[in-house]
Amino acid sequence: MPHNFDPNQNYHSFIDNKTEPLVFVHGVGLDQKMWDSQVNSLSDHSIITYDLLGHGKTPYNKEEITLNDFSDQLDCLLKFLKIDKINLVGFSLGSLIALDFASKFQDKLKSLTLIGTAYKRTKEQRALVIERFEQAKLNKPISRQALKRWFTDQYLNDHPEIYNQFIKVLTKEGEDHLNFLKAYKLFAYHQDDIHMIKNIKTKTLVMTGSDDLGSTVEMSKSLSNDLINSSFTEINNGKHLCSIECADDVNINLKNFINN
Repeated sequence: MPHNFDPNQNYHSFIDNKTEPLVFVHGVGLDQKMWDSQVNSLSDHSIITYDLLGHGKTPYNKEEITLNDFSDQLDCLLKFLKIDKINLVGFSLGSLIALDFASKFQDKLKSLTLIGTAYKRTKEQRALVIERFEQAKLNKPISRQALKRWFTDQYLNDHPEIYNQFIKVLTKEGEDHLNFLKAYKLFAYHQDDIHMIKNIKTKTLVMTGSDDLGSTVEMSKSLSNDLINSSFTEINNGKHLCSIECADDVNINLKNFINN
């Protein structure tokens, strides 16, 4: 897969198959490699993956980060690639970025897909996320905790290579750790703009794993109900990273949605 830096040092890949591209936005602490299962399955489509600001190989050097920074990053990348219209797919923090982007650039979207989206958290649910952020600030290892939330035990036992890959990605040091904290803080303290969401008219698919504890089925159903033009799909036996563990189900639903 061809990877390059744009003039703003956004590290990205663009596979041009002369269709309106699928653009994938990864979650906090991860990078574009989380989408490999989708890239391989949807190889007949044009595909753009990229590392978010302060993630992977894309640098970031400001004190704080906002959803607007992430939306501007994507807008600049699309302008550089001369792309007018996309199918946008976001996961977790990437879903919040995708919603923010959709609210500002609806004319650039053919469709919107949101996977594992936190929405209308209760006080207790918010407190748990903030507690994990505070642990991360102390540089306490959270990678093993995260993998337990993101994958089933059976999947991790059967796929030690995935376990090792994500442990490596989630182990942050130095500047990487500081940038991770900026994005994690944004995610932990995010407040939903329900008025904004109710004004998004883009055709949308909302998906989540049936066993996702942080981005629950109830959250996704509520989000789908608040979006004007949305449908909801539950991925059976999936946890937070159902896009990897249940890739076949996610990809079939995504293909059907995009092609129809």
